[in-house]
Amino acid sequence: MSKSKFFSGQPIFNQLLSFIPTTLIDKVCRETNADYYYKHFKAFDHLVTMLFSSFHQCTSLRELHTGLLANQHRLHHLGIKHTPRRSTISDANRTRPVAFFEKLYHRLYNHHYQAFSPDSRKRKSLVDRLFIVDSTTVSLFSNVMKGAGVIRMDGRKKGGIKAHVLMTAKTELPSFTILTEAAKNDRIIMPQLELLPGSIIAMDRAYVNYKLMKEWTEKEITWVTRVTKSMKIKLLTRNRLKILHKRKGILKDWVIQLGNPLTEEKSPVQTARVISIYDRNTKKKIHLLTNNFTYTPTTIRKLYQKRWAIEMLFKRIKQNSQLNNFLGENKNAISIQLWCTLIKDLLTKIVKDKLTEKGSKKWSFSNLTGFLRLHLYTYIHLMNFLAEPEYALLQHNKGPDQINLQLKLFSF
Repeated sequence: MSKSKFFSGQPIFNQLLSFIPTTLIDKVCRETNADYYYKHFKAFDHLVTMLFSSFHQCTSLRELHTGLLANQHRLHHLGIKHTPRRSTISDANRTRPVAFFEKLYHRLYNHHYQAFSPDSRKRKSLVDRLFIVDSTTVSLFSNVMKGAGVIRMDGRKKGGIKAHVLMTAKTELPSFTILTEAAKNDRIIMPQLELLPGSIIAMDRAYVNYKLMKEWTEKEITWVTRVTKSMKIKLLTRNRLKILHKRKGILKDWVIQLGNPLTEEKSPVQTARVISIYDRNTKKKIHLLTNNFTYTPTTIRKLYQKRWAIEMLFKRIKQNSQLNNFLGENKNAISIQLWCTLIKDLLTKIVKDKLTEKGSKKWSFSNLTGFLRLHLYTYIHLMNFLAEPEYALLQHNKGPDQINLQLKLFSF
């Protein structure tokens, strides 16, 4: 293999940023007025700065500033002519609209992961059409944002930011996210969800909303959740179970009437299905509630079990990101940092998916994140490097790298 296969005129960081179309950034910037009153530190510069911080897991503005200064000549390739001061970054984090980063994430997700077409939903597998909704909280060391939980003995209470997430099971990425104070109710995301007919949504019982669930049923959207103690349920019929289902722990398959006729506006009456399951691992009974009458009880159970995939998403983001120290003690700065963390996670997932498509070496998410962080400014072809990392570095560093030297001299 020739050395030219691995050499690249752009460092890996620049190659990662190439997954974000500049036209998309400009369009979102105009829509959100993100450059209003900013003469030098534009929205694109701010995005690159915060992604630099996210990839390097910077814990302070000083650490971020010195890191940018050390790599100033490499950032020139991106069009960043002036390294921002700490005060400039701090002011931008406090005043630039969070909507710029929020919209950019969602547009970038749609750019790389288009939702399935309603016309082709019959050809798609269940996992392709499955959405999972849940929330996670990032605790803060100050009371900037109202936190949840019990107040401490000294009368103080830590703040927290909560991410309300709708995840697609196939991509294992948030397709829709809302950031709020930790004290906000989980159901705040429910009215804003836009699901196509044929979709399947799995949710915890904290998200039960009778009115919305009935609307989903009318739109041919399948929902799966758990029965709560406060639910008004009336038994209609008992479905006969097959021996195979009984062996797999299925106890009951009932058709029920859900809702209260006396309070039709709050809990409209609708026909649903309850499936009772005995979990041999926890030795507990689980009662699942769904509006689907065609799937087998075991299929309903598998769909609900997929709900735990969102917990792996939360774990992945928190373990591979620096979310203990924030670069500003205000709601705006904290939100921007979290949105850039999600964008970084999305870029890493795009790289991982491209490697899978090529049939290259399999990478765990944590190992891939670590490699990208260590080699962020290596002038090497990203995909070829990750396909054969050890051999690529040996070939890349073999002999004097005259081309790389010329590029460095030219950048000064």
